[in-house]
Amino acid sequence: MPLTDTLARVDADLAAGRVPVARQRLRGLVSSFPDDLMVRRRLGEVYRLYGEPAEAGRWMYLEQDRDAAETSAFEARYSTAPQRMRALAWYGPESLASSPFAGEQLAAVRAACSDAMGHPVDWDMAPPGRRVESEGSGFGGFLAGAGCLVAVLAFLAIWVNGLVALFD
Repeated sequence: MPLTDTLARVDADLAAGRVPVARQRLRGLVSSFPDDLMVRRRLGEVYRLYGEPAEAGRWMYLEQDRDAAETSAFEARYSTAPQRMRALAWYGPESLASSPFAGEQLAAVRAACSDAMGHPVDWDMAPPGRRVESEGSGFGGFLAGAGCLVAVLAFLAIWVNGLVALFD
């Protein structure tokens, strides 16, 4: 479903008092459009309706006009840089940010996470639901599947053998 159609449904859900449904739709949009700051802002506003300042701060973190108390609540809940980096659910380069402030925030979080991890980290990781194949993972996946198949066949053989012994 296109972004505009889903946002229209969000508006209808909010007008009808279906805040949890609107929140769920917006969460889906953030995962599909992680670089759309307007969707993040809308999700932050919905969490504000819930009375959850940490989550409101999470989704408003890249906005210059964010609420300081919500930002503090977010930073307290996600106290380490790696936790914040995961919580922001940003994928792709910081250059995708549509505002300079958002780009600076993302760069600061990434730099702090790199310092905490002791090696450079990047936002270019696979979003939830999208698998990135690494070199050689095809054969490893094949071996894992073959091992599972052997285990299932061994279980079935034991089970059938048990049934035969039971009725003998």
